[in-house]
Amino acid sequence: MRAWPPGTSELREAGAMGLAERRRALGYSQEAFAHLLGVDRTTVGRWESRRIRPQPAQRRKLAAALETSLQELDALLAPRQIADGEPVGSRTSEPPNAGDPDEMIRREFLRILTVSGALATLPADEAEALAQGVRGGVPADFSRMNSHLWQVYQSSRSKGSVYPVVRDQLGILIDALTEYRGSPRAQALLNAAADLFQLAGEVAFDGNRYSDAAASYALAASVSKDAQAYDLWACALVRHAYVDMSESRYRPATQLLDAAEHLACRGDKSLSTRQWIASVQSEAHAALGDLDACERAMDRAETVRALGTDSINGGWLRFDGARLAEERGSRYLQLGRLDLAEDALTRALKQEALAHGQSYRRRGAVLTNLAAIGAKRRDPEQVVAYGNEAVALARASGSGYVARRLQGLCDEFGPLSGDHRVGELGAEIAMLSTR
Repeated sequence: MRAWPPGTSELREAGAMGLAERRRALGYSQEAFAHLLGVDRTTVGRWESRRIRPQPAQRRKLAAALETSLQELDALLAPRQIADGEPVGSRTSEPPNAGDPDEMIRREFLRILTVSGALATLPADEAEALAQGVRGGVPADFSRMNSHLWQVYQSSRSKGSVYPVVRDQLGILIDALTEYRGSPRAQALLNAAADLFQLAGEVAFDGNRYSDAAASYALAASVSKDAQAYDLWACALVRHAYVDMSESRYRPATQLLDAAEHLACRGDKSLSTRQWIASVQSEAHAALGDLDACERAMDRAETVRALGTDSINGGWLRFDGARLAEERGSRYLQLGRLDLAEDALTRALKQEALAHGQSYRRRGAVLTNLAAIGAKRRDPEQVVAYGNEAVALARASGSGYVARRLQGLCDEFGPLSGDHRVGELGAEIAMLSTR
C-alpha cells in the first residue's frame, strides 16, 4: 500500500472504479476476498452494493487487501452514478453461490421453521397415527445430543469445528419433527430445535457471520414461541441483542432485552434467565454512558448467587455468576472508570476458569480489556504485554470473537501507534482472521 497521500487524480480513479471492480482487478473472487478478510461473503457483497459500510476496525485490513490508502478506500465505498443514472448499488456484483455452506444452512433453518410451524395444523389423532411405530425416546435423544454439542462447543479451541455436526443434527431433527408432528412428543422436539438454533447462532457469531447469527436467533425465538418455552425464547432474544451490540446498536439492543425481561417473568423463576438478561442490560447501559442503570442491572445480575446449581443447564442457559467480576470490569471500562475496571479484571484473570488452557474466549476478552486500559492511560508496556498474550490466544483458538475484540483495541491506540512495539502489535492483530 502506498505510504504517500493520494492526490485528486488517484481519488477520482478509485471513485470511478468501485470496490467490486477493484477487487476483481486484483484477481479476487468474492469468496476468496471474504476469506482473506475473515468475513462472510455476503458481507463483501453488501459493501460492494453500498448497503452497509465496513466497521471502523475492518477498514485498515480492507484498505491493505485492496492496496489503497484509507482516503482511496472512502472513494471506493462512496455512492456513485453510472452513465444511465442508475445507482451502482442497485446492481448485484455477483450472483449468490447456491453451494455455499452458509447458504445451505440458511435453507435448512427455513425448512425446519416451516416444518415446526405446521405441527399444530394436524388433528392429534391423525398425527399420533403417523407417529406409530417410530422409535421411542427420540426427543430425549435430541436433548442429550444438544447438551453434548454445547459442551463440545465450549471446550473447542476452534468453535467453527462444531458447525458441520450442528448442520447434520438439524437435518435429523427435521425428519423427527415430520414423524412426530402433532404428537405430545412434538413439544420436546420444538424445544430441541430452539436449543439447536441458538447453538448454530453462537457458532456463526463467533465466526463473525452476523447475518447468519441473527437469522439463527430469530428462528430460535420463533420456534420457542410455538413451543411456549418462555426461557428459551428470552435467551434467543438476548443472543440477538448481542448481534446489535457488536455493531454498536445499543438502543435497539435495549429494546430486545426489555422484551426478553418480560418473557422471563413468565418463565421458570428457578432458572437464571432473568439474571443473565440483567447482566447483558448492564453492558448496553454502560455503552450508553448510564452508570446508575448499569450498576442497578449488575446488582440484579448478582442475585444469581441465591439460586442453586439447577439454575443453569450448561447449554442455552449457562449464566451462573462466575463471569460477574470480568463483566463488571468490562462495564467500568466502557464507562471510563479505569481504576475500578482494572481491579475487577485483574481479579477475574486469577480465577481458575480463566487460567491458561481453559476458556480462550473469556481470557482473551479480559486480556484485551486490560490492554485497552493501558491504551487509555497511554502506557505502551501494558498495551503490548496484555495485547500480545491475547493475540497468541486468538491464534491458538482460531476464535473470531477474540480477533474482533483485538481489532477494536486498535482503535484505542491513538498516539501510541507511533511506538514501534504498539505498531508491531497492530500489524499482528491485522493478520488475525475473524472467521
